[in-house]
Amino acid sequence: MSRQKNALTKYFVGPWTDEKSTAALQLAKWIKSVSDDSDESTEDTAFYDGDGTPESDVVSIKKSYSFEGMYDEEDPAMKYIASLELEVGEGRKIAFKQERTNGDILEGRATVTEIKVTGGEASEYATFSCKIGWDSKPKVTPKP
Repeated sequence: MSRQKNALTKYFVGPWTDEKSTAALQLAKWIKSVSDDSDESTEDTAFYDGDGTPESDVVSIKKSYSFEGMYDEEDPAMKYIASLELEVGEGRKIAFKQERTNGDILEGRATVTEIKVTGGEASEYATFSCKIGWDSKPKVTPKP
């Protein structure tokens, strides 16, 4: 497969009600950067059948993405994320979907944190940023 531009990866958000929830609002307009902020927890243990060097085991993975751009209150996806700014607990749960450039789809319940829809230099447009992380291993649907 040839190289693919990052802009070809698609991200969708939507309300979470149950396992059948769909993320239908594309988070793309005015988004200039998406960073993979995933976190892995590991345990290091040395064993007598080795040479005493600790082996690392990955015990958990928290897949998260940070979005940065300019806020547009008329964009449905940004407006939806902005509506969660003052929510806590279950109020921050959403449906989140990523369509990768190879056609694979990752989706499931997620939590939105670090929501910012205002601020910055006086001469700049209002900022938009948030972090979205799946609450568990996302369902992966390989390219058909």
